[in-house]
Amino acid sequence: MSGDPFDEGGGSILRQPKAVWATAGASVVAFMGIGLVDPVLPSIAKGLEATPSQVSLLFTSYFLITAVAMLVTGFVSSRIGGKKTLLAGLALVVIFAALSGTSGSVGELVGFRAGWGLGNALFVSTSLAVIVGAAAGGSAAAILLYESALGLGMACGPLLGAVLGDASWRFPFFGTAILMAIGFIAITLFLKEQPKPARKTSLLDPVKALGHGGLASAAASAFFYNYAFFTVLAFTPFVLNMSPYRSGAVFFAWGVLLAVFSVLVAPKLQERFGSLRVLGGSLVLMAIDLVLLGYGNHTMAVAGTIVSGAFIGLNNTVYTELALGVSNAPRPVASAGYNFVRWFAAAAAPFLAPKIEEWTDIHMPFLVAACAAVVGAAIVGVRRKSLTMEAEELLPEHDREDAATPAGAAQPVS
Repeated sequence: MSGDPFDEGGGSILRQPKAVWATAGASVVAFMGIGLVDPVLPSIAKGLEATPSQVSLLFTSYFLITAVAMLVTGFVSSRIGGKKTLLAGLALVVIFAALSGTSGSVGELVGFRAGWGLGNALFVSTSLAVIVGAAAGGSAAAILLYESALGLGMACGPLLGAVLGDASWRFPFFGTAILMAIGFIAITLFLKEQPKPARKTSLLDPVKALGHGGLASAAASAFFYNYAFFTVLAFTPFVLNMSPYRSGAVFFAWGVLLAVFSVLVAPKLQERFGSLRVLGGSLVLMAIDLVLLGYGNHTMAVAGTIVSGAFIGLNNTVYTELALGVSNAPRPVASAGYNFVRWFAAAAAPFLAPKIEEWTDIHMPFLVAACAAVVGAAIVGVRRKSLTMEAEELLPEHDREDAATPAGAAQPVS
């Protein structure tokens, strides 16, 4: 990996076709939707007279549907094509984001977020493959663009949620619907239909791909990491107990660190220390940070939340590359199987963290999350050999890119 992440193959990755920018722009908004509700979670609980554990189901329903949908996205995109899959996903997000803003009860909102999760899965699972197929500069440049979109979306989501949510908790949902509608129009205008693959993806292909020891190890480690990640994202707003603006500022700073460490710092650390050392070390440091976040005072909780963005950024980049390169399965299939496993943790953490608090105290959810991060690091250490890419086990790079481009790679990050 080049030491300069913005100089791939002798040219700037910023010189891209309109189709790439349209897809990347819509990806930013899609990732904004993940953290959009963070600053307004307490406001939603108050407005709908719901408990923190009930409101946290907004994440659980969203990611549970996303996990299951990972088995479907490749099946769909390999039959109707990348562009139609993107547009179908965007249309569902527009509809269910708008409906979320009209919710009269927390049950309705949780249900609408599930529909939103299906749309988001269809979109983000296909967007990486579309960017890989249309980007100038090869797959490395495409992955970097995708990671940049993720970081920017994660940073701006809480900020938009805070600005709109200060007036009403409903406005962030309407704002997302409008932005995704703009993305729908941009992709309709600028993206040409992607060629369909020679072989259609079956529903069981992603599960079969997990038979590869390296991919199964990456998925297992990412499962525990995602539990820690989404404990921070879904439970911390209740612990901070701040106004939408203040909470939005905290998570904006968190998202900026996530973006910087994902796109700029991770490649340099990987080049110097190797991917697995960076991942294992980052997971251990994240565990320490979670303990300080959970057991420190309010100022330490704010600082710990922000600093966690750095470790999450590092982890996201390394896990992305492991998911896409550790096995000999085509990228869309390997990535779908990997995400099928790890998104279940993203669904579990928002539900379990408030429950653990109810059963014990406010500190214990963070201790459990820290333990999960340590387990993730332990899997990386124990399974180091299977996680090391062996060139003779892999398809040639151009074959892997060809396999990935038409079918739609399942979203391999965060």
